[in-house]
Amino acid sequence: MSNFELPEMPDPEALAHPQPLFKMLRDVGPVVPLEEQGMLIVGGHDDVREVLANPGIFSSGVDAVSIGQVRPLLPLQIDPPDHKNYRKLLDPLFAPRRVALLEDQMRELVREPVRKLAAAGAGNFHDAISEPIPTTLFLQLLGLPVSRLGEFLALKDGIIRPPAHDREERVEMANATGQKIYAVLQDAIDERHAEPRDDLISNFLTAEVDGKRLTDEDVMDICYLFFLAGLDTVTASLDCMVAFLAQHPEHRQKLVDDPSLIPHAIEEMLRWETPVPGIVRITTCDTEISGCPIEAGQTVVVMIGSANTDERVWDDADTVDFHRVANKHIAFGGGAHRCLGSHLARLELRIVLEEWHEVVPSYSILDGHELLYSRDLRSIENLELVW
Repeated sequence: MSNFELPEMPDPEALAHPQPLFKMLRDVGPVVPLEEQGMLIVGGHDDVREVLANPGIFSSGVDAVSIGQVRPLLPLQIDPPDHKNYRKLLDPLFAPRRVALLEDQMRELVREPVRKLAAAGAGNFHDAISEPIPTTLFLQLLGLPVSRLGEFLALKDGIIRPPAHDREERVEMANATGQKIYAVLQDAIDERHAEPRDDLISNFLTAEVDGKRLTDEDVMDICYLFFLAGLDTVTASLDCMVAFLAQHPEHRQKLVDDPSLIPHAIEEMLRWETPVPGIVRITTCDTEISGCPIEAGQTVVVMIGSANTDERVWDDADTVDFHRVANKHIAFGGGAHRCLGSHLARLELRIVLEEWHEVVPSYSILDGHELLYSRDLRSIENLELVW
């Protein structure tokens, strides 16, 4: 293993274009220690897939990530074999056929805000479209009041993007915010016990897995994860995709000329932008990756963004190609813990990009405006566009 120094605060250019940093990481070696942080980084495509495919060795358990929760997040922090019981319940709710039924509902949410923003001639795409639209749909599905959207987004950001820089302060803030999220979910569960509705929370409370009902704590632990993921990742993906298209008019024009290309473009931009660039695992025993020994209890960060741009696996890895054949990116993870909501995310991304480009075929970043990308989960809040 070779040492690698991760910048304390990467410059805006490195955050906007992390691919060179990913390549530098891969060139150092298959397993790169960050001694100050006490973790190892894995960046090669095949090695990342190997880690994700073996949760028995590289665990996604509660020790991997602490984000204000008091119990394991379900099903993310439960490894096989128990993990399959929860996926057996949840997978059908997000299956392609089930998700396809939401298309009309999603288009209805998108059209008015898109046309309102289009008429303005300029605006913040994040504030007007990519944040409120996917989060509104998800709150409707989950069964939480859309009228509290602003409050819920603030809670989500208090976990995922806390303003504090000191680690202890971040943990303290996450724990306090986590308690507020639990309180919101407890109120919703109590309401559904009294009056069931047609939403996910009600479905969870009445669902059975192998003849066993979920407990209220099970439902809360599922919804805690959904609350954070459902209010963030599609928003972040949309921001990055639209920012890319705004800066690459030749790619944008391809979608305007042929909207049927949008699903392929989404897959390629997921590969290139990868909104969740890295995820954490903890080793359950002594093991190795590509001949590098790793002790039990070691924190391992697998860099999905790096795997998706590994030139040893991808042809023309640094070329964004909307016609790429067999795009087997792992932006949604891999193995048993592959993202549960991938089909829903694809639907939302496709509909927003279709509706947006129908009314705003040409747009760019506001002159003199520098996009600010976040460091961890990749996102852009200040997406100021003009057309």
